[in-house]
Amino acid sequence: MVMKLFDFLKPADNWRLYINFLVAGFVGLAAFLIYISEAPSYLSDDPKTCVNCHIMSPQYATYAHSSHREWTNCNDCHVPHNNVFNKYYFKAKDGLRHATMFTLRKEPQVIFIHEAGREVVQDNCVRCHTNLLTDSKLLAKTEVYQHQRTERPCWECHREVPHGRVNSLSSVPNPMLFLQSDKTNKYKQ
Repeated sequence: MVMKLFDFLKPADNWRLYINFLVAGFVGLAAFLIYISEAPSYLSDDPKTCVNCHIMSPQYATYAHSSHREWTNCNDCHVPHNNVFNKYYFKAKDGLRHATMFTLRKEPQVIFIHEAGREVVQDNCVRCHTNLLTDSKLLAKTEVYQHQRTERPCWECHREVPHGRVNSLSSVPNPMLFLQSDKTNKYKQ
């Protein structure tokens, strides 16, 4: 059965050279795209991966100066953690959307998180800070405390965590300068 399929897919002798060049061209182009896009870096949890695209520079710069940088990375907040398959599925789906937008130059001046990302961030806030949400001493102080903590998104109160009030490319002065000095420091270590 497998040999019949292989024989069916095998090109005729007079086309074999052309097909080999075509396949080699596609393989070479794919390898070049993987190299130029730094694709293997997206499998890691390194926050510097997020600035492979310059548009994320303000977000990285503000994250790097926040208290969260000591305890988390970008994926801790922006990727689901319920299982490894969902984590990489979400990263791939979100990454392909970002890559498409950047390639087609459709990125907005002001970046807003999409609904799926909001749900993931909210779930991860609760996952990491669940002890604050269930603290019995805080619950005893006021009846509305439970409602205030569980019935609305965390960023209604904590709007500036961890990215400050950054929303646009122009909101952080010289983010690329910050990144260049950060990369220089990385190589000195």
